[in-house]
Amino acid sequence: MDFYGKDLFLGGKCAQEIYGEIGDLPIIDYHCHLDEKLIACNAKFGDIGELWLAGDHYKWRAMRLCGVPEQYITGNADSEEKFYKYAEIMPMLAGNPLYYWTHMELSQIFGIRAPLNADTAKEIYREANRVLKQTDVRGLLKKFKVEYVATTNDPLDELKDHGTYEGTQVAPTFRPDKLLSLDGEYLKKIGEKAGIPIRSANDLLRAAESRLVYFILHGCKIADHGFEKFPAVYADEAEAERIFAKEEKTPAEKQALFGYLLVQFMKMYARHGILVQLHFSVTRNVNAEMYRKAGADSGFDVIGPAAGTAELISFFSQLTDAERPETILYSLNDSNLAALCCMTGAYRKVRMGAAWWFNDTAEGIRRNLKTIAEYSALGNNFGMLTDSRSFASYVRFDFFRRILADYLGSLAEKGEYDLSAAKEIAKKISYYNIKEVLAL
Repeated sequence: MDFYGKDLFLGGKCAQEIYGEIGDLPIIDYHCHLDEKLIACNAKFGDIGELWLAGDHYKWRAMRLCGVPEQYITGNADSEEKFYKYAEIMPMLAGNPLYYWTHMELSQIFGIRAPLNADTAKEIYREANRVLKQTDVRGLLKKFKVEYVATTNDPLDELKDHGTYEGTQVAPTFRPDKLLSLDGEYLKKIGEKAGIPIRSANDLLRAAESRLVYFILHGCKIADHGFEKFPAVYADEAEAERIFAKEEKTPAEKQALFGYLLVQFMKMYARHGILVQLHFSVTRNVNAEMYRKAGADSGFDVIGPAAGTAELISFFSQLTDAERPETILYSLNDSNLAALCCMTGAYRKVRMGAAWWFNDTAEGIRRNLKTIAEYSALGNNFGMLTDSRSFASYVRFDFFRRILADYLGSLAEKGEYDLSAAKEIAKKISYYNIKEVLAL
């Protein structure tokens, strides 16, 4: 079976022509969770089970959905056994992005164009491992023409493994979520690292800026924040200092202080020319028992309540246009995507991001593109990112580019949009927009 054909998702000649313009463009992965240490040491993989299942909570979640025992997911079964269990559930994932990504990875990395299932698993395992013996991390980055990788890093990180490796620039992203949690032990560590004892909110901001400057010296161009929802209230400076000094803070006080600090961080990013990504509407670690056993980022996060327009208006109203950095919004709950897209027209330097996490399905991406096109401006979109911990996940760019080509191609086929214009904005969305804003 040649599952992964050259015209996958491309529903007409216009779509095929557009894809011909973008399919082979380089990749700028401006948000991921890859381990820069593995790039620095040019790691190899023991087998395809390790490559696929060592840290991919998408696959773990699917295996749980299909009744696979935890022993074969995050347990002590070996990677070959885990691979076979994953292969067994593959036919159950009709329409799931994992079905597409898995077979695209088999095709593009291993040259395998057969469906993965219990019957084909052993032969595919053998052939994939034969190819992996000749493959390493940098080889995968080169295969997919990855020009730029933005890893996700804590402000405490040393960043000694970032740099340029065989044509791929690996840069850190400033992710201060732990800092904003106001954990006492963490604040002590960040104060020591920055050389600024943290006794006030202002000290925290000075320490954060010191670490951001350190990140910038190591190539950082992006900051990232993840939270469940935007604050409902914002403290002013005096109120923030009063709350910070309290040993015990009420939930309302914590929210007001978080709001103050988030706004100050945004102003700091604007001063330093940093692109900011805001990820929200996610509720994390909802299964307490499994969180204790498997830890964070193991497949137990869910779509949270949708961000209301009033919350975003309140947040963006804290910043003037000059104080606002280039900002990308990612909502895990896309039920009010049209309203979020409208926000991008009310405040300068705000754009809607790619379909995030549970939404990066074929239909989720189409919905994202169509809504941005209708309520915002599709032509200035930054396109795809991996948001992944797997070096095999760069097929997601091809997945996105095919769906983008099909969406624009369908408009051109119906005479609703100029084909030459479709080709040009497809190239901008797929590569050139993000390259320009990051000044790469």
